[in-house]
Amino acid sequence: MPYSLSLALAALAVTLLATPLVMALARRQGALDLPGPRRIHREPVPTMGGLALAAAVLGLAWAARALPGPARDLDPRPLLGLTLAAIPMLALGVVDDTRGAGPWAKLGVQACAALVLVHFGYGVPVITNPFGAPFASGALSAPLTVAWVLVVVNAINLIDGLDGLASGAVLIASAALWWTARTHADFYVMFIASLLIGATLGFLRYNFPPARVFMGDTGSHFLGLTLAAVSLLENRKGTAAVTLLFPIVAMGVPIADGVLAFVRRLLSGRHVFRADSEHVHHRLLRLGLSPRGALLVLWGLCLVFGGAAVVLAALPRRPAVLLVLALAAALFAAFEALERVGRSRNGASAPDRPGSGRPPGGARGDPPGGS
Repeated sequence: MPYSLSLALAALAVTLLATPLVMALARRQGALDLPGPRRIHREPVPTMGGLALAAAVLGLAWAARALPGPARDLDPRPLLGLTLAAIPMLALGVVDDTRGAGPWAKLGVQACAALVLVHFGYGVPVITNPFGAPFASGALSAPLTVAWVLVVVNAINLIDGLDGLASGAVLIASAALWWTARTHADFYVMFIASLLIGATLGFLRYNFPPARVFMGDTGSHFLGLTLAAVSLLENRKGTAAVTLLFPIVAMGVPIADGVLAFVRRLLSGRHVFRADSEHVHHRLLRLGLSPRGALLVLWGLCLVFGGAAVVLAALPRRPAVLLVLALAAALFAAFEALERVGRSRNGASAPDRPGSGRPPGGARGDPPGGS
């Protein structure tokens, strides 16, 4: 059996076994998402599902290094950096899922986790120049890495507003990263991406609508950090000419939704961390789609962008940049058209309809201060 498949199956099995245990723990600790006016679930749903994801990915990664096999020869430094960066992120997620955490506290912990990655060698070595040769980032590498981690973590956090959406988006992005790493013979990226694929697939067993468990900030922070770290590792090989363009496309849907949310709140004079019901999944639900229907539409969009990312990694620099610009224009045009259609059908002040049933500033998938 191929090693990557073995890793993915092991991660799937661990997640399937660990998630019910985490659900029981969440119930004992009172980490529950309660029914309410903006929720579609009628019974309390446990959160902190991200602990099962972390156990599958990090636990198996270290176990694989200790056992005979290809992973035994891996440099432990990147895995140690990811593990040490994940610990405060998981702690932050547990605190937020149980008691709540403020936006600046979240951003501070996220930035500290990113700096841990920088210390252990993660970074943005070159910056794409569409008009010439890429140039070394130099002193900009560290701030770019921190900014990248913040963007990815909060993008995953923002889209965790519909059952199965965040885990499915990470699954698709991880598969795109794995495939591209395979073409570049980058075993380290394949190693971690395989674990992410298996863990998120196993979690969907419990998180597909109607969800029996939510990953909470514990899961969205961990998955966002791990995905950001893996994409930085991938940029060491083969994709250096399009540094960050590949992962930006692979995660185009959550990143675009997050950017639009930030800009929308800024232009309207609202606090950028204040929750609203204008994310793309909210708009699809207001158009009359069921939660499963909206989820499948967004998964399909993620698949398109994941496939485009794989193509992007094989293109020369200038065609790659043109592809990114075309995809960005198409995605933002689609989001704008969706907003216009929604307003024409429901009016500009349409009442909120729940996506995954989270209140403003609730426990599921909020950015630093709400989604």
